[in-house]
Amino acid sequence: MIYHISRNIKFNVTEENMSLFKYIFLENGLVAYKDGILFHEMKIIEYLGEKNNTLLINYLLNYILELDVPIKRGTFIEYRTGLINICPIGRNCTQDERMAFNKYDKVNGIRKKLAIDIVENFGHLGIQCSIEGQISVDMFPIGWDKTYCLKLVGDYEKIYFFGDSIHSGGNDYELYNHPDVEGYGVTSPDDTVEYVTEMFLSPALPTAV
Repeated sequence: MIYHISRNIKFNVTEENMSLFKYIFLENGLVAYKDGILFHEMKIIEYLGEKNNTLLINYLLNYILELDVPIKRGTFIEYRTGLINICPIGRNCTQDERMAFNKYDKVNGIRKKLAIDIVENFGHLGIQCSIEGQISVDMFPIGWDKTYCLKLVGDYEKIYFFGDSIHSGGNDYELYNHPDVEGYGVTSPDDTVEYVTEMFLSPALPTAV
C-alpha cells in the first residue's frame, strides 16, 4: 500500500506510522520512504542555486509589498523541501481570516495572477506554480508535481489517487489525470474514508440468482 501525504499535512515519521505502508511520500515524493527507510530526497534550494534563489525571493517580497489585499498577517514565504510556498495573506492568519481571503480570492484572482506572474518572470528557471489549498501558491521545478512519486514506486497493477484540488492549476490536477492512475475527486478526509471503505473494505454484495 502507498500513502501520499499532501504538502500542508504534518506527518510524524514514527516507527508505528512507517509500519502501516510500504511507501510513504511527502512533498510529492521528493521525500520518500520505503519500508520505513528514507531512500530519496530532492531540495529546491539546491535546484535553484543561491543566486537565482536570492533574485526570486527579492522579487516575491516586493510583489507582496505592493499587493493590495484586505489584510496581511506575516510568514508570506515558506521554504519546504521541494518547493517554495507563497502566501499573499500570510500564514499567521486565523481560520476566519483564511476563509475570508479565500472568498476574496475567488472573486479577484489574487493567487492566479501571482502564479502567472511568477512563471512569466522566472519560467526560464524551469519552474511552475499551482494553487495550493485556500490561501497560497506553490512554486516548484517542472516535473516536481505529484506525478513525481510515480517513478519511485514498484510495479503495481493499479494505482488509486484521491484528491480535492483536481481542477486545472490545482496541485492534484496532474496526478488525478495521469494515464497510469485511477483518480477520484474528494472534498474532505471524511469523503476519502467513505470512498476507501466502500471500494476496498466493504463486504462484497451477494450475487443475484
